[in-house]
Amino acid sequence: MDLKDRVRESRDRMIKNQNEKLAQYVQKFIYPYATRKLEAEDVVFLNYGYEDDPAMGVPLSDSDERNRYFIQLYHATATQVDIQGKRVLEVGCGHGGGASYLARTLHPATYTGLDLNPSAIAFCQKRHKLKDLDFVEGTAEDLPFADNTFDALINVESSHLYPQFERFLTEVSRVLRPGGHFLYTDARLLGDIPAWEEALADAPLRLVSQRTISAAVVRGMEKSMHQWQYVIDQVAPRPLRGLTRRFSPARKACESLRPGGTSEYRMYCFQNSAAPSN
Repeated sequence: MDLKDRVRESRDRMIKNQNEKLAQYVQKFIYPYATRKLEAEDVVFLNYGYEDDPAMGVPLSDSDERNRYFIQLYHATATQVDIQGKRVLEVGCGHGGGASYLARTLHPATYTGLDLNPSAIAFCQKRHKLKDLDFVEGTAEDLPFADNTFDALINVESSHLYPQFERFLTEVSRVLRPGGHFLYTDARLLGDIPAWEEALADAPLRLVSQRTISAAVVRGMEKSMHQWQYVIDQVAPRPLRGLTRRFSPARKACESLRPGGTSEYRMYCFQNSAAPSN
């Protein structure tokens, strides 16, 4: 390895360490702070939206309608397979809106939501009281469950914050039963996609389907932008609200997913590679 390669490797390692520290800070401090600020507002979704063209038209109750575009991202992800009567784990459940919707409408046998944010888990336990729906605190990279526990594992727009993504994928395979499904959606910066693809290819999971959904996410975000701005206003300290409105982080995230932008959003379905042969 020549000097140029060593410098590049050192730089890449430094950037990775910085990114891991930032992710840990966001998970440990920012998300619990946001939950405390948003609890009184009954904000149960923190994910981007989703809308097909033509529109999905998922039938929703009156109480769910206001969260249509957030729900549709969950619906599109979870319905890649039939989870009725299955044992389901969601890793990174946030404020539990997706868990509640899927438990009520797709009728899994059990649904467990896990999140690292203790404030979010406490909120979920108070807010979403349904039979066979429970919430536990835990980390994605060391799931507190026995091997072969679940038939399906759902992960929506959370994995970009995991410092050890490869370890998470190993844990996914461990807790899924043979033949179980990993139903997954998230975004990455274009420069991070090769490493993302490499980690997924090396995981003990078999790819069933993959598609880029950036355009659908942009449509959903456009239709829910007023809700995103409201959330940002509630979380931002009052002296900084003018600044956040000026720079509009939600709008910038949306723009990054447009053609020629800096990010790409994908949806995946994997099957645990321990599946028995036919």
